[in-house]
Order: sequence, then C-alpha cells, then structure tokens
Amino acid sequence: MGIALIVIGIACIVYGVMVMMIGSGTWFFAFWYALGALVLAAAWFCISGRWEALPAIARHMVEGVVVLLLVGFAATQVLIMQDFNDEGEPNLDYIVVLGAQVHEWGPSVVLQHRLDAAYDYLQQNDRTVCIVSGGQGFNEYAAEADVMAAYLVDRGIDPSRIIIENRAGNTQENIAFSMQFFDPVQDRVGIVTNNFHLFRGMRIARKAGIVNVCGIAADSNPLYLPNNMVRESLGLAKDFLAGNI
Repeated sequence: MGIALIVIGIACIVYGVMVMMIGSGTWFFAFWYALGALVLAAAWFCISGRWEALPAIARHMVEGVVVLLLVGFAATQVLIMQDFNDEGEPNLDYIVVLGAQVHEWGPSVVLQHRLDAAYDYLQQNDRTVCIVSGGQGFNEYAAEADVMAAYLVDRGIDPSRIIIENRAGNTQENIAFSMQFFDPVQDRVGIVTNNFHLFRGMRIARKAGIVNVCGIAADSNPLYLPNNMVRESLGLAKDFLAGNI
C-alpha cells in the first residue's frame, strides 16, 4: 500500500506541473501539489507503521471521511457527464458562449474549443445571434468577450450577429449579464461551453430563469480533462452552496 501511495503522490505532483505549464489562468494546479503531498504523507504513515499505531477509532474516522469524499466526487462526476455530448437544437434565437482565459496571442485552448463550436453552429444556423460573455481578469490583457468576438469575426462571422457582454467574471455572471439581451421566457437559447462545464452552465441558466435553453458541448483536451473534471466538481459544490443551481 505504501509503495502504491508513493507512486500516486508523485504522479499527482507531476500532473500539477503539467497543468501549471499550460498557463490556464487559474491556480488550480496547486490542488494537485496539495493532493500529492497528502498522499505522500499517507504513504509515510503506512510505511513507518504509524498508521497501525493509531487508535482504531481514529483510523475508522479517517477512512470514513475519505469514503465520503470519494462518493461525493463520484456522484458529481456522474452528473457532469450527463450533458457531455449535447448538440443543441437547430435555429436557436441566441447562443451564449461562456468566456475563459485569454492570452496576448488570443483565446486559450479551452476557449478556442468553445468558439469553434459556436462558429460551427453559426455556420449551420444563419439566423442565430451569438452573445460572447466574459470580462477582463487580473491576468488578462483584454476582456474575454472582446477577444472572443474578434476570433469569430476573423473566421468570417458577420459582426452584426455578435453581441459583446464584457463584464462577467464567472459562470453565474455570464448567464445573468447575457440575459439582458434576450427574452428568457420567449427566446430559444443555447449555452456553448466545454463538455465538462456544460452541466453546471445549464443548471445555472435554468435557475436564472431561462425557460427554453439547451446545451451545445464543445470539445476539451483529453490530457487536461482530469484537472477540469476535478475543478468542475468543486465548482458544482460552490454554486450549489451559493444557491446558483
């Protein structure tokens, strides 16, 4: 058991380094460092014999907490995967593209996937209007929505079909601020975001009062999907506690 935990702990730290190197714009890579350190500490407890030296009730309490965390994590993962392959509906009135990290050279890979999915939809549904939503983060040179609009225009989308919402700082605000541009009861609206993020985005949209809403799932990078899925589980918990879903 101790050797297995050492391998897992080192793997977590190495994966954290990989996530850090892509420059995703968040500090979530630190989660993998912390998890790796915790697993290595558990390995030391096992190998040194200190785990067996603990009172049985203490061991059972720790084991119970670990089981609860794993069950909760598994449950959220099942929920997240429900909307993984949503393709939306044809001829929507509006689509809302949720923002993500932008760099000086353009959208991040995660955001490119969202924009490419929006582009494909707009090409196939020429009467749909696109709302790009995202403000400027502390580590971004411009508002996400402005960069998103430029990307779509460069690919050939008519600027008259694009509405820019450049204030939102999170998913809940993406939805709330975009709703000023359409009728949430009458209009048919699609939420465009990466597959791992779509379940949360859709639930926030419905809780906000968008009646006729569907999801349009964009791709994601398989290598960084574990990081995104874990982060999304925590995001679900946060939005649930905040009353957003």
